[in-house]
Formats: sequence, structure tokens, C-alpha cells
Amino acid sequence: MKSLIRSLLLMLALTTAACEPVLVQAPTFEQSFEAFARQDYRTAFTGFKKLAEEGDASSQYNLGYMYADGQGVSKDEQQAVALFRQAAEQGFFYAQCNLGVRYAYGRGVPKDEQQAMAWLREAAKRGGGGGRYDLGLAYVDGQRVNKDAQRATIWFRKAAEQGDADAQNNLGLMYFNFGQVVPKYYLQAPAWFRKAAIQGHAEAQRNLGYSYEFGLGVPKDYHEAMAWLRKAAEQGDAEAQLELGRMYYFGHGVPKDAQKAKEWFLKAAEQGDAEAQFMLGVMYANGKGVPKDDQSAYFWFLLGSAHGPAGPAGAAHERDLLEPFLSPEQRAAAQASALAWRQKTK
Repeated sequence: MKSLIRSLLLMLALTTAACEPVLVQAPTFEQSFEAFARQDYRTAFTGFKKLAEEGDASSQYNLGYMYADGQGVSKDEQQAVALFRQAAEQGFFYAQCNLGVRYAYGRGVPKDEQQAMAWLREAAKRGGGGGRYDLGLAYVDGQRVNKDAQRATIWFRKAAEQGDADAQNNLGLMYFNFGQVVPKYYLQAPAWFRKAAIQGHAEAQRNLGYSYEFGLGVPKDYHEAMAWLRKAAEQGDAEAQLELGRMYYFGHGVPKDAQKAKEWFLKAAEQGDAEAQFMLGVMYANGKGVPKDDQSAYFWFLLGSAHGPAGPAGAAHERDLLEPFLSPEQRAAAQASALAWRQKTK
């Protein structure tokens, strides 16, 4: 399949990052490539169209991209899909992956889970990490096929072995879940988390930190736990920020430090993390690391309790305990602040 050796040119914005479609450069259409790069879409369109009509799969795919994005031609999703299909039927991986995602989400075609799976399987067979990762997800969520943890693990592993960080992290999670039934599987999870974490995958860094913190598949090592959680937290991972706050607050593996706990709780709370909001309420209610301030505590408990059943169980209870000790003005001010906060962070 000569087109697969051509280098990547562009990406099509889709909801599934694992199958991000790309335009592909080939020596047979250098002029079209150069025209597209300088945003001369008319020239690029003419060149791709000629090659596509001659049966060149990458040109069919690239021309489809231009129709899908309305570059050099009026936007036409149906024409884009027709061209993607022509390329896919020639075995062009990116087009197969693209069609699978389009059928899965109903983009330019009626939503069709069977077609989605069929094209993703074709992409996966051709060695595409993205297609393999999407198949793994499909077997995990059970929306397109019956849930099948074993098949999900197989496809995640295939993608993970190609270096796909999302698949590596998910494979680690699969082994972690298996480990709750068969403990030996815990031993395999951290190795896959590490492969993704080294690539900068924030969730994998957090999961590797958890592994070291709780001794799941590796010996407990708070120093390693802090190091990996910090990497994730510094990338903005709210769960890692929350866990760092807990470690400093309770002194897990580090000396207790209420000020550092507050800093990390606040970072997570600002992202809407209900548990972090609850912990800030606790700190203000008890004057731990911050001046005791019932109104501020009430404010944070209001935010934490607003998440309903998904939020911390104690937030509503603590909110109700504090309420009688506040003046009507304090309650109103805290409620107004909480409402403004929620509207701002929607």
C-alpha cells in the first residue's frame, strides 16, 4: 500500500483523538502539497482532484479532508465521506480509521455501530495504533459491541506495543482491575503506566503515583509516589493535585504541611473537584493551615455539596451544621459567591 509511506500533512478535528486523521504527503503530489502548505487551496484542490480521479488513495483522502473542512471548495460532508470510502476500500489506514469514527458518531453518515466496528477492525488489522486503541475502548464501554474485557485487553496491548500512550495507560488500568480478582495482575499494571508516564501522559503519571503510594504491583515508595503525582499535578491533573493535597494534609510519606496541602487543594478545587472543595471547607472550619473562618468554610461546603451524590458525602452535612452559626448576611454572601463561582466555571 504505497500511500502509507507518505508523510503526514494535516489533521481533521474529530472527537476521538486516537484516530486523528491526517493528510499525507507523497512525491507524486508535491505541488499540491506545497500549495496546501501556503494556503493556496484552489491549486491544492485541483492537484488532489486529478490524482484522486486516477485512483491515488492518499489524494482521495486528502481531497476528502478538503471537502470536510471546506478548504478550496464548499463544505460537503457527503462528498468527503465518499472520498474517504474510496481510499479506505484501497486499504488506506487513515481513511479506514476516519470512517470508523464517523460511523460511530454519525458525522456525515447515519450513525451505524456495526459499520464503525467494521472499519475500525480493518484499520486495526493494518497495524494502526489508533484503530486498535478505539477497538479496545469499544469493548470496554460496550456501546458498539458487547462488553468484553479480554478482547479490550488484547486490542489495548496491540496499540500499547506500538507506543500508544493512551492504550498503555488503559492497559495498565485493565490489569489493575484484573488484579482485584487475581492479585498477580497488579504486577503488570505499573510497567504499562510507566511506559505512558514517560511519554508525559498525565493520567498514567497519576496512576503510577497511586501504585507507589499504595503498593499496588510495586513496593510502597512515597518518594516515587510524590514524584509522579507531582508531574501529573503540574500538568493540571485535578485528581493528582487532590492526592498531593491529601498527602501533605495527613502526612502520608511527607511531613504534614497544611500550607502546601491548601495550595494543592485549591488548584484542584478551582477545576471543580468536589473532594478538594470539601477539604478546603474542613481546613477553614478547623482553622488548620488557614485562619478559622466559618463563612469561607460554608462557601467551600456549598460548592462541594452542589455535586449531589457524586460529591463528598460529608459536604452537605458540614454545610448544614455550619449554617445556624452564620448571620443571614454571611449566608447570603457565601451563597452568592458560590453561585458566581459555579457560573464562572461552567
